[in-house]
Amino acid sequence: MDELKGSNRRTPYWKQIIYILTIGWIVIWIYRTILTPIYPIISEYFGGATDAQLGHISSFYFLGYVCMQIPSGLLVDRLGKKQILIPGFLLFGLGAVIVGLAQNIGVVFIGSILAGLGCGTYYGVAYSLTAEYVPVSKRSLSTAIVNSGTAIGSGLGLISSSYLVGTGILPWQALIFATIVLILMAVVMFLRYIHLEKPKKGSSVSKYSEKKKHVSIKALFKPRMISAYILYFSTLYTYYLIDTWLPNFLETEKGFSGTSVGLASSLVFFTAIPGALIFSRIADGIPMKKVQLIIVLEILAASVLFLTVTTTNQMILVIGIMAYGFFGKLAVEPIIISWLGESAPKGSVATMYGVFNFFGMSASVIVPSLTGKISDITGSKLYAFYLAIAIIGIGTLLLYIINRIVDQKSKQIN
Repeated sequence: MDELKGSNRRTPYWKQIIYILTIGWIVIWIYRTILTPIYPIISEYFGGATDAQLGHISSFYFLGYVCMQIPSGLLVDRLGKKQILIPGFLLFGLGAVIVGLAQNIGVVFIGSILAGLGCGTYYGVAYSLTAEYVPVSKRSLSTAIVNSGTAIGSGLGLISSSYLVGTGILPWQALIFATIVLILMAVVMFLRYIHLEKPKKGSSVSKYSEKKKHVSIKALFKPRMISAYILYFSTLYTYYLIDTWLPNFLETEKGFSGTSVGLASSLVFFTAIPGALIFSRIADGIPMKKVQLIIVLEILAASVLFLTVTTTNQMILVIGIMAYGFFGKLAVEPIIISWLGESAPKGSVATMYGVFNFFGMSASVIVPSLTGKISDITGSKLYAFYLAIAIIGIGTLLLYIINRIVDQKSKQIN
């Protein structure tokens, strides 16, 4: 009887998944953001690295991350989630160790690629777990909660780095090694709480498997999904411009200094949490209107970003940063993910999310180095922000056009 009562009190597995995946994103995003507020210090440490070279640190990380998206999705669908997640996080930790021990910028690039490859296994695992175990009626909100880990991790990384390293309390390597401890703690947590799944049976060389594989690939590139891939690229282009270069932009072109750089930059991520929760709750309540909600959020995000980068008033700039966080990537992403999950090919959920994230995260490879190059050539990063706003506009317009055409064809058939 006591055992039965204990069983009833046990947290449902889908809720455990949400808690665990949120913590995983916190660790990943602490690592991703701890170097961006202290680029001048990193540049000095490595003998005067250029903006383009500093941008390469993030670009190489995201290159590894993007290259792992589709392979990890295929492996997760075939071997199981836990079997891919644990080795991936250990590789992430190895890459971080190499970055922390690096004595020249080239070694940092190598460590960044390895860390990116390791982190690249996480996305497919995370959202295939939510798609499989979280009830449909709670999926957008649950995805938003998981995504809040990215906001929390980003804020912690930016603030701790700008304060502890920017003010000279700790060397920059100390935060890298602190992150390695967090990575190992996350691995222990994954080992304990993520259920081990049996690999899917079936010969990969059989005619049936070949046919199933062909159908799955075709299903991954339906017009609606292509529109989502384009929009996600547009959304992430702007997001990773902010993630990698906003602190430096505020310091070098908007007059911010010291800890205020990290605090101002972190507002993007902290205001994203209520935005994501509110709009995801709305999306769950209007499941047939998710595309319209996505379009409205993208337009609002582009508008407030334009106001943010063009104003000379620091107070308006800070309000603009907060507004972009509220309407931007972290608010719209859970809605896109849940919308895609509703039509994902059976047996290929992780693969679908891998393809989706591959196209989106391609922007993260391009934007850090390209922005650094634009800055080196023009002497300002403002033009990079203008480019990002234009890309959001194009991606949103294509999403609208493609889905309108699909809807019209569907009505004609019916």
